[in-house]
Amino acid sequence: MIIEFTAAPGFDFITRFEKLINAPLRDNFLQIPSTVGTGYVRKVGFGEDFKLTIHHYNLREDLIIKRNPAEKANDIRTLFFYNNTEDLEVRCNNEANRLFAPKKESLIILSTNDLRTEIRFPAGSNIHYMVVGITANRLRSVLSIENPNDTIKTIVAEDASFLFFESLNPEMQLLLKNIVSVDMNSPMNTFYVQIKVQELMYLLFTKLSLRENTPIKNINSNDAEKLLVIRNEILIDLSTPPVISKLAAIASMSETKLKQLFKQTFGDTIYNYFQKARMEEAAFLLKQAKHSVAEVGYELGYSNLSHFSKFFQKQYGVTPKKFSST
Repeated sequence: MIIEFTAAPGFDFITRFEKLINAPLRDNFLQIPSTVGTGYVRKVGFGEDFKLTIHHYNLREDLIIKRNPAEKANDIRTLFFYNNTEDLEVRCNNEANRLFAPKKESLIILSTNDLRTEIRFPAGSNIHYMVVGITANRLRSVLSIENPNDTIKTIVAEDASFLFFESLNPEMQLLLKNIVSVDMNSPMNTFYVQIKVQELMYLLFTKLSLRENTPIKNINSNDAEKLLVIRNEILIDLSTPPVISKLAAIASMSETKLKQLFKQTFGDTIYNYFQKARMEEAAFLLKQAKHSVAEVGYELGYSNLSHFSKFFQKQYGVTPKKFSST
């Protein structure tokens, strides 16, 4: 099942989806028919310049969503909040690039609509995500920040082209869960959902406001695709630290450009990003898989367990042994 569209003002995803699955759309609510799967898609509007689409379903077929670049520049900003335990793939030039480490983390993607994306949701996956479409002007009004850093300046600028990733922390995951579960039959609940969405955006932009205040370079679809490939290369083997020269060769970029665009997009250096993912995977294995500290350390490439404990304690404030026992 494929949905392909060109990002432009006035595009309505739920209407396109309605036609694809041949199901009736009532009051901006689309119930997934049993022949297609289970769940729903819901649209909530807070004005023409600020809209929300909630996706909550499990489909019998793979779902591929292809977004083509906008033919004309527009000021719509897309905020993609994804909170799942399933794999998500973003395809770049027919090559699948996982967005997730083995623990299948949740994440947020912010982008302008001039970038090409292709997202695949495998059949049988429990899909839970939310997309906010908001204009730069409305976003400036919502944020009302007097002295924003360069990252936020770029996001609210009229002529920007960007791709930013952020993690979805537990507080944000809970907010997202609450938004999805709201009964929209009450006339006041649109107002309630708007408040909760803005609370979620507040938490997101608080994180973005802490990013280093350096000039942001415009990004194009080819660079965005290459950065996803590099992220995949970093996360596919957390037992081996990344080698910048090899990553630069894969991306067909200079080392300077790769390091700059990676930090701009993901909010950290390549090595720090790898190290945080490594420790997050360690925490996951210690808690969920019940491996011993030694097993986890060796699996993640540490020949010296004291080094593993040192890095883990630096990120989580406790030793791996204490973390696994709580």
